[in-house]
Amino acid sequence: MKILRSVLAVVAGLVVLTITSFAIEWAVDPLLLRLFPRALPNASALNTNLYASLFMYFYTGLSVAAGGYVTAWIAGRSPGRHAIALGVVELALTIGAMEAAVVQTPLRNWIIGIVMVVPAAWLGGFLRARQNARRATAAGAALA
Repeated sequence: MKILRSVLAVVAGLVVLTITSFAIEWAVDPLLLRLFPRALPNASALNTNLYASLFMYFYTGLSVAAGGYVTAWIAGRSPGRHAIALGVVELALTIGAMEAAVVQTPLRNWIIGIVMVVPAAWLGGFLRARQNARRATAAGAALA
């Protein structure tokens, strides 16, 4: 039962990070193209523009951290380890996507994504563990 819950926690984290990342991209990419037509004349410019890439790194990190948080929350135990497991799975998926990519994406985007995915997932798990610790402390103080 513990293994099943761990697997479901990681899968749920993957779903959350994927949906969050794609939803942000779906909403923001057309907006960026409209707001900055000179710097971003077409959708492919989003991959090569440094500022658009920095924004993408930011929301990707947030999405992965959200996935790590959800993974830690569902797992219940060992939140950091479960979040890191999510990060490792996402790392493998990112490397696979990099190898299969037909889209012209700068190597820097792949490298930064690879470097940040495990720490971002761990951060989400850490935040959940910290929240659990605060709740436990507050519950203990209320009983005293």
